[in-house]
Amino acid sequence: MASDPAAELEHLAAAIRRCQRCRLHEGRTRAVPGEGPPGAEWVLLGEGPGAAEDRTGRPFVGPAGRLLTELLTEAGLAREAVFITNCVKCRPPANRPPRRDELETCTGLWLHRQLDLIGPRLVVLLGQVATRQLLGDTATVGRCHGTLRQQDGRRYFVTYHPAAALRSPAVAAALRADFQILGGILAALRS
Repeated sequence: MASDPAAELEHLAAAIRRCQRCRLHEGRTRAVPGEGPPGAEWVLLGEGPGAAEDRTGRPFVGPAGRLLTELLTEAGLAREAVFITNCVKCRPPANRPPRRDELETCTGLWLHRQLDLIGPRLVVLLGQVATRQLLGDTATVGRCHGTLRQQDGRRYFVTYHPAAALRSPAVAAALRADFQILGGILAALRS
């Protein structure tokens, strides 16, 4: 753990904004390091920035972000209390899924360091990309959503990505149910 996690996270964010270690930097407007309190008890982890995030440099501010904020509110959770970030910090072209080498570069250089500095009690994996990146290639959201998983000394909660819920009423219903479960888990972790 760093002596000053807030300063270390800001230093890391500045390095992410300058990063040119993979092809994703070529098309970005802004890198999106993530945001939230340095000592957050939990982290929300998505796939990668979309168009609105690329424009603003902030995570989950487009349509999926608005749904995420709504879900947090419904579950009695404050967006300001969570650190929100993505597996890759730059928008993939045309919102394609991040490629394996892009994921490995960003996760190895940035994401694991962020998680180590924050030291969350829980990481919420939003969608298939985040789930497989941190739980392995055999993990699927369909089988794991709404559940806690333990791996590599961290506790994870798996659910669908809000963008998938925007396209499917069934996924939206499952995501809402998962966020109610998440609210209970976080309340239990605090007590």
